[in-house]
Amino acid sequence: MFVRNLKQVEETPHFVEWGSGTSHRLLTERDGMGFTVCHTVVRANTTSLLEYRNHLEACYCIAGTGEVEDMAGNVFPIAPGDIYVLDKNDKHYLRGGKNEDLILVSIFNPPLKGTERHRLDGSEGSAY
Repeated sequence: MFVRNLKQVEETPHFVEWGSGTSHRLLTERDGMGFTVCHTVVRANTTSLLEYRNHLEACYCIAGTGEVEDMAGNVFPIAPGDIYVLDKNDKHYLRGGKNEDLILVSIFNPPLKGTERHRLDGSEGSAY
């Protein structure tokens, strides 16, 4: 058993600025659990085109608001208590709220190494 908190992660390479927010990779591949748990902040008024080609992801909203949009143009508002699931390596737009950050608990399977970073400068979006 172990206990880890956000402040501890901030002192490691597992605290990642990902372009439109931050990610505390609380549980990673090295922990041997078979999945990753992150505390993810999506900054207000940001839009990111994302795709996880090698991971499935589920995101549970714990604070703030935002939205996720699929490639067919379907927009899903996200608020505390909502979960969105990328069960087919879905390419998607993730947006922070108009006036507030979106705060998520993100679960990845298989686990992340913990230092992966998005590249949001291309038209194809970021993928890892």
